Amino acid sequence: MTTPSPIDALSDVLQALRLRGGVFVEAEIGAPWSVFSQVGPDDCVEFKPAPREVIAYHFVCEGEMSLQVQGDASAVCVRAGELVILPRNDRHLLGSNLDVPPMDVEQLEHQPGDSGLLRLRHKGQGQVTRFFCGYLGHDNVNDPLINALPRVLHLSLRDPATAQWVESSLRFASQPAGTALGASPNLLGRLAELLFAEAVRHYLAQQPAGSTGWLAGLGDAKVGRALALLHSDRQRAWTTEDLAREVGLSRSAFADRFSDLMGEPPMRYMARQRMRYAAQRLAESNESIARIAEAAGYGSEPAFHRAFKRAHQMAPAAWRKQHAATAP
Repeated sequence: MTTPSPIDALSDVLQALRLRGGVFVEAEIGAPWSVFSQVGPDDCVEFKPAPREVIAYHFVCEGEMSLQVQGDASAVCVRAGELVILPRNDRHLLGSNLDVPPMDVEQLEHQPGDSGLLRLRHKGQGQVTRFFCGYLGHDNVNDPLINALPRVLHLSLRDPATAQWVESSLRFASQPAGTALGASPNLLGRLAELLFAEAVRHYLAQQPAGSTGWLAGLGDAKVGRALALLHSDRQRAWTTEDLAREVGLSRSAFADRFSDLMGEPPMRYMARQRMRYAAQRLAESNESIARIAEAAGYGSEPAFHRAFKRAHQMAPAAWRKQHAATAP
């Protein structure tokens, strides 16, 4: 059996997220400047319904800018050919100088760009920074991969030819649908997903030896593959033996390796993820409890009721009634 690499496992986990993406702004701003940024519902209008969760990103084509997440003390400098990603769409400040009072977005000149994007321009007196703003959307509230990542991922594409290719691809993929060069949203989502995956791989490679937790598990070829299987095929009645066989280890060796990295046995991890998924669907959908139980991987509705009550000290219907009003 060929053992999948951590890269393969990450690809499988990202596929389970069902990411879709868009680019909504091309900005060209002259120093000095600063502006607050956060992807909002109006930026995701091409998707109906709008995604529940958003990963924001900026790609700098020319010049440089600083980025500081609200509440953080330090800032990141993002130069031409570099990508910065905010996995949880935190509100952040962008600018040539973050000490400059932030402008209101309405102060920027708004015009349609050549590619159909909204183009924001501000002349200023100093260096011009040109960058794209985009997002990846998904519906997995409290996803373990997203929660394990830092507030900001920073990736340098290094090779100027690669950076130019990314810029051209973003411009092409954001052409309005129906035009001669119009591309489907799937193409843009796939491009953004590839960039996001590369940033995550870069971050994984920087983790010190001996690390534990979700990212450490994902970075391990065997445990990472098991995580991908669990998240991509939630309905299957997995056992520790099944997972061990799939990744090419004995049951005891796999169970020990999984527990050492993840801090809990594989079946306990699986049960928690199924329950998290079920609680999310109860709060956010009108699906029947029987259908949610099946989608979460429970063989029968009574078995789901028992497991849910053990985990939450209330029946699924009571949980839905209590939490539906506060669902995102």
